[in-house]
Amino acid sequence: MKPVLRLAVILFMAVLISVLFWTDDAARADSSLDAAREEARRVLGVVCPDGLEDGETLARRLGYSALESDTGAGPVVRRRRAIVTDPKHGRLMLTERRRAGAVDYIELRAQVSVAGALRPVLMVRVNADCLPITARALGYDERGKPSRLLDLDAALNTAGSPVDLNPAVPPGIDFGGVRVGQIDSGVNYRLPEIASRLARDTAGFSLGWDYWDDDPRPFDMSPVPNPFFPLHHGTAVASVLLREAPAASLVPYRYPRPTMARMAELIDAAAEAGVTIMMVPMGSRRAGEWHGFLSAALRHPEMLFVVSAGDDGLDLERDALYPASFGLANMLVVTSSDDFGRLAEGANWGVGSIHVMAPGERVPVTDHRGAAGKASGSSFAVPRVAALSARLKERNPAWTAPELKAAILARAVAPLMRGRPVVSAGWLANPAAD
Repeated sequence: MKPVLRLAVILFMAVLISVLFWTDDAARADSSLDAAREEARRVLGVVCPDGLEDGETLARRLGYSALESDTGAGPVVRRRRAIVTDPKHGRLMLTERRRAGAVDYIELRAQVSVAGALRPVLMVRVNADCLPITARALGYDERGKPSRLLDLDAALNTAGSPVDLNPAVPPGIDFGGVRVGQIDSGVNYRLPEIASRLARDTAGFSLGWDYWDDDPRPFDMSPVPNPFFPLHHGTAVASVLLREAPAASLVPYRYPRPTMARMAELIDAAAEAGVTIMMVPMGSRRAGEWHGFLSAALRHPEMLFVVSAGDDGLDLERDALYPASFGLANMLVVTSSDDFGRLAEGANWGVGSIHVMAPGERVPVTDHRGAAGKASGSSFAVPRVAALSARLKERNPAWTAPELKAAILARAVAPLMRGRPVVSAGWLANPAAD
């Protein structure tokens, strides 16, 4: 056999084997979902008549071994939770909420083994009459990553078309201009207004990356805190940047929640991709998980990081938030103001940690569905300041991160609010104005 033909045969067999393995794994996942549906029907039939009992009693009635149970009570609402597990059926989490003594709802979440680990596959919430209020299911790819979200009807059968949670990036060409990175929950690059603005390589592939799933599809989807109702944040943030910096291109990164140390890898990749401005509309109280970010940001002084101050109603001088509280020379920390120069309700403040306020309330956005709306918070002040940075960089390509930062701080004016200062430099009344 000729070498070229032999290579073609090997490649064909490799693709065929991978497809067969994927099909087999997908079939196993679908089979697990079918089994979870049947088990959910059985369990709810046991639980619904009398409400949720303690874990031990419930486990005996269901044929499971109890894992844990707990209760919580307020003046009106009482919650009871039981988690039971079984080698055959996997793990069930049942939550009952009572309001003024009457059952408000019972929720069941089922986890089964997918790709060698227990993963959530089914959620159903029923009322006191055991009638489903809402139900959803998750499908997985061959790596055990969420790939499909399905709505279920009252009989727990699939209703409508599945939602693709990890679609391919549409083809395109590089938009050019100043490259702005975004560390976030990802973006919906299927929207034409985002796909057309992506920074791409010479072959037309997006330069962004998903550091959560470790693939080139940083799709806007965060399963925290509820995998059946994933949060979408990055698309709305990106839409503000792209509107206010019409000559900038976007390099989206889905943040590495499973291993936050990979932030260092992310920032190194962004520097190699030519990113000079990085939006970070996120943060947490755990300094340790941001050490990778810190080391890489110090390693790349040429990159300006525009960072959210957060919206916890806190003084960051007393309650640190990271990465905002690192105090890096190449970092610009932004909090949200209203349109009248006052600190927005719930926005964090701190003269030693936060540089500027910028209007971030009821900002026009495009959400992950492509629908127009309004959003509020420091996360939406960040892209406004990043867009200003990108426009300045476009007009002054030789400017470094310190020069960009200095030019922005020079635009700040005294906030139109009484009392002691809440940020170090002041208020950017209209970041979109040139």
